[in-house]
Amino acid sequence: MDYLPLFHHIAARPCLVVGGGDIALRKVRTLCEAGAHISLVAPHICQGLNDMAQEYPALLTLLQREYCDTDLDNVVLVIAATSDQPLNAAISAEAQQRNIPVNVVDNPALCSVIFPAIVDRSPIQIAITSSGTSPVMTRLLRGRIEALLPGNLGALAKLAARYRDKVKTLLAGESQRRRFWENVLDGEVAEAVYAGNHEQADQQLLTQLEAMAADAGSDDQASGEVYLVGAGPGDPDLLTFRALRLMQQADVVLHDRLVSPPVLAMVRRDAERIYVGKRAGDHAVSQTNINRLLVDLAKQGKRVLRLKGGDPFIFGRGGEEIERLAEEGVPFQVVPGITAASGCASYAGIPLTHRDFSQSVQFITGHKKDYQLDLNWSNLAVPNQTLVFYMSLVSLGDICAELVKHGLASDTPAALVEKGTKPEQRVVISDLANLAEKVAGLKVRAPTLLIIGHVVSLHNKLAWFNTENVEDKNQELINE
Repeated sequence: MDYLPLFHHIAARPCLVVGGGDIALRKVRTLCEAGAHISLVAPHICQGLNDMAQEYPALLTLLQREYCDTDLDNVVLVIAATSDQPLNAAISAEAQQRNIPVNVVDNPALCSVIFPAIVDRSPIQIAITSSGTSPVMTRLLRGRIEALLPGNLGALAKLAARYRDKVKTLLAGESQRRRFWENVLDGEVAEAVYAGNHEQADQQLLTQLEAMAADAGSDDQASGEVYLVGAGPGDPDLLTFRALRLMQQADVVLHDRLVSPPVLAMVRRDAERIYVGKRAGDHAVSQTNINRLLVDLAKQGKRVLRLKGGDPFIFGRGGEEIERLAEEGVPFQVVPGITAASGCASYAGIPLTHRDFSQSVQFITGHKKDYQLDLNWSNLAVPNQTLVFYMSLVSLGDICAELVKHGLASDTPAALVEKGTKPEQRVVISDLANLAEKVAGLKVRAPTLLIIGHVVSLHNKLAWFNTENVEDKNQELINE
């Protein structure tokens, strides 16, 4: 995060603007809308600023003269908006020496604060910034958000403010109140406000509030639920709409090691986060304890997000978790995710099936149990199919050797995809005879996915994502 976004209350507080042109005019307009008391200093002042001084005589004072450093006395914000860059730099240096927030227009390097693009539905406000790198992008984003938000959104926020204390009095549980407000702000009450029917909205809100307060079964103990959600292989753009919606309304999240930080960042900010990840030889929380924790949290009335990398029903033990929930009578939902096989293969340019090369695909876990791989190798070592091994990095050498031993040609193309779908994705291409040795020299780290079959030969032609990280891409590709 390049900047910490904050909203400053500057109504009736002294601010300084240095500069008298159109750029200064835009900043002054924003400050006036926030109610600041502005002193503007410039030897030449444009007509627009003179007109604004007539419009806001109590807020804007024009001082037609050169800037001097005493103008910084007692102000809480400084904006340098002159065409004199040495002067802007001097103002920035002096302001920062005094610990006064300063914005130098169009010069992020001299700024301690920057102005975002603003979507204003007061009291709801949305600020957007590119950290000064692309003002055009922020304006485009603001336009898109403006189009999505109802014009009466601010009126809905004011209605919520009027009833906040009453709701807090009648609904004792925090999660109960949160769910009441979610129903109000995304239901028929909101629609009434957007349509301008404010009296109807008030009545509907009160009716819902009285019903929830009178409902003897509406305590927190009775309303918990678990969301078993597949987080996909890492790229947050691969989340489903439903997954994102549930991630935003959960009270607590239990997440695995394979859930990428960008995906985890999509969870509601104030949700409690509990890490329950596992890796070979290191289980932070046992599966039995995870199952018990899901039940306990739901019975406390919480909406529990169980966020698992890939798809929860493909080597994710999701079935075991919801089986326990069903036994305990805990409501649950399941949201599938893009499994690693599909996501990583697609981003590596390797189709899992192909008319010419593979008419079937098998998903196999490469995880050793008691230091052994107990697999039906004869069933796996057949041509015209694709094999996808999950959790295979530690067992890579054994997998390749066993397949060759049981009849699969040693020159069968194979690929190891490291950190698939993520910006740092790397694809190592070789064959069964040489892949393990090649990977050993490349410092490959989990998560990885192993793909074996003649479909791998299409990688050279079909690779599209982050190809600069493909190891020796011009030399080691397996041809048809």
